[in-house]
Amino acid sequence: MQTYRDLIVWQRGIQLVKAVYKLTEKFPRAEMFGLTSQMRRAAVSIPANLAEGFARKHRGEYVQFVRIAFGSGAELETFVVLTEELELASSTETANVKQFLEETMRMLNKLISSLVAKP
Repeated sequence: MQTYRDLIVWQRGIQLVKAVYKLTEKFPRAEMFGLTSQMRRAAVSIPANLAEGFARKHRGEYVQFVRIAFGSGAELETFVVLTEELELASSTETANVKQFLEETMRMLNKLISSLVAKP
């Protein structure tokens, strides 16, 4: 692997960011500095932390950044629940985000496990 761009989880994270931006475009302007901003920041944090951790070239730091990305995913998951609870979007409208997020979280979890398991 030459670069973080080769990581499937990073690529999936980019797709997740695009899906979140598309979903939040439909939110009311009153949410611009609320859920819209928070969801976008949490989503962007996932591939950004993967890239930064990978670039550090040190396994311990890499694991820490992948864990931060995982935490951002959990944060985003909470925002998606709130989006539906506050009726800003239906479960049908959030389905794409939820699918990408679920895949990304699974991949992050496996990446953490594989990095921690290596001697």
